[in-house]
Amino acid sequence: MNDYLMSPKNDFVFKLIFGDEKNKHILIAFLTNVLNMSEGELADIKIINSELLREFKEDKKGILDVRAQTKDGEQINIEIQILPTEFMPERTLFYWAKMFVSQIKSGDTYDKLKRCITINIVDFECTPLKQLHSCYHLIEDNTGHKLTDIEEIHFMELPKLFDPATPIDENDPITQWMMFINAKSREVIEMLAQKNKHIGSAFDLLQIIAQDEKARMLYEARQAEIMDQLTRIKSAQTAILKAKAEGIKEGEEKMVKAMLLRGMTIEETASIADMDISKVTAIKNSQR
Repeated sequence: MNDYLMSPKNDFVFKLIFGDEKNKHILIAFLTNVLNMSEGELADIKIINSELLREFKEDKKGILDVRAQTKDGEQINIEIQILPTEFMPERTLFYWAKMFVSQIKSGDTYDKLKRCITINIVDFECTPLKQLHSCYHLIEDNTGHKLTDIEEIHFMELPKLFDPATPIDENDPITQWMMFINAKSREVIEMLAQKNKHIGSAFDLLQIIAQDEKARMLYEARQAEIMDQLTRIKSAQTAILKAKAEGIKEGEEKMVKAMLLRGMTIEETASIADMDISKVTAIKNSQR
């Protein structure tokens, strides 16, 4: 059982490593690298959603994000997203906005608003940039002048670790963290642990977690849920190709019905099939 390795990419495991107050030094090390901040700036950071789910339902998965707050009141949200997600830029802006507006209540003044940072670690490509890590702010088109630093959104795209067109520096701490999160073997993590002492601490914790029987059960349950969802997405993509080949209205309806029968929601079906929700709803209702 000592060779049992949990994937840090699994959002349940990710939160156990980075979202536990008892091991906050690992989160601080990660954030100092990604945000280019000093440990002093993050020393008093507080994790504000340390709870874990007992069940893993897709509509509740957001609770597995890591949410933290600095001593100055700045909000940081870290999400790891394994499943391919349509409209990821729009999605992340929506959740960033919810975090931003949640800081004040009616009657408060705007000076109470603090910087909000979103870090998206994704297992699919969602920007056209040939770089592993990208950071976005509100800037003026012609001059590049930053309007404010109150908005900050990061993307760390794991598949680009294997893209020949993307420059990779294995001595860069951000690259090392991404390699750790994406690691599929003990040998890779041991190599990274030798280069980066903080990843060594994360690896030590990962091995401790792996010895916990309940944690292993929850990990396997989450892995099964992810695999089921990936299978549904692949089946839906196959149905889309078949419907396009038929090139008729009946093919479109067959595609939608097939996705719904495989357990996909109306919203997921509409997104993948590039159809209006009302049209998908009408097709679903016609089956009754």
